[in-house]
Amino acid sequence: MLSILDRYFLRELAYGILATAIVLLVIFAGGAFAGVLQKVANGSIQPSIMFEVLGLQMLDLLSTLLPMAAFLGTLIALGRMYRESEMHVLASSGMGPRGMLRPVVLLTVVSTVLVGALSLWLGPWSSRTADQVIATANKSVIAAGLDAGRFTELPGKGGIIFVDTLSRDGTVLGKTFLATDRVDSDGNPQVRVVNAKHGQMYQESNGSDRFLALYDGWQFEIPLGGDNWRRMKYVRNDVSLSNISDDDDDSDPAHESTTTQLFKAGTADALGELVSRFAAPVSTLVLMMMVLPMSRQAPRDARYGRLLVAVLSYFLYVVWQLIARAQIIKGNLHTSAPIWVLHIIVFAVAAWFFWRQNTARRMKVAR
Repeated sequence: MLSILDRYFLRELAYGILATAIVLLVIFAGGAFAGVLQKVANGSIQPSIMFEVLGLQMLDLLSTLLPMAAFLGTLIALGRMYRESEMHVLASSGMGPRGMLRPVVLLTVVSTVLVGALSLWLGPWSSRTADQVIATANKSVIAAGLDAGRFTELPGKGGIIFVDTLSRDGTVLGKTFLATDRVDSDGNPQVRVVNAKHGQMYQESNGSDRFLALYDGWQFEIPLGGDNWRRMKYVRNDVSLSNISDDDDDSDPAHESTTTQLFKAGTADALGELVSRFAAPVSTLVLMMMVLPMSRQAPRDARYGRLLVAVLSYFLYVVWQLIARAQIIKGNLHTSAPIWVLHIIVFAVAAWFFWRQNTARRMKVAR
């Protein structure tokens, strides 16, 4: 049963964590949105799915964002209580270290479980789903915004297309007009214009490329700066729609694999990804231990002095993990033991500082 004091601590700490998480989410969302917009401009992501992809990417980022939010939010909330002398009043009223530990431990357990679920399952799932949504959209002309009765830019900026009718699944086209830019065998740019009485979209057997099969029409090849036009009548004309620019350098197969698949893989990339996934919830536990001694301050201390020290400590802690993970992926380190030793050392040092702060000092005897 939670006491009034426990509920007060939980409310103050939860508000601090929530406010920090919202601020960090806005910052991270801005960077992710800029990346998605760049891919839309490059033609590797269709505009119709950009917000869906952004949402899935933000869900994947939560496993990184939440430990930082828990650390900074708890630090700010406890720091305010120290500066406004609430902690000193509570201590003089008989509240010991356990009175502060109990609500912090409750929040730590909830945060650790949530970050673990995000890191081990939900984050990789959202990353895989985002790639599948992009791949599916790039194979569909409907996802590119194609609608009967208006000109539409083809996926990958391969040209423009106009159809008078379109089936609901986007595979059967009525009267079609298609204009694309291309380079002939001599390296000269030309425009190809194709019309057809009807058409149909299909994919290769391996599903990687898609084509438009156009029937009963004319094809015009118009060289830019020349007058040697070519006109051909055809019964069937297949047009490739697979020239989508793929500049997705962020693709990480290990990150998109399930945790079970990583255990079975046994590669350096899989080990590095496993270490990163399990380190996220463990880091939450360690950071919440760090915040207890670091939040303590006198009423006249600088408002942001401890915050700057805490942020610097957080980045040093994270950077050492990233360095160790990079060495594992490169094959220079064949075990994850240094990372777990780092967690243990940081946790032990933070626990020792907290114990030292809350231990009554011995009176010096005058000689």
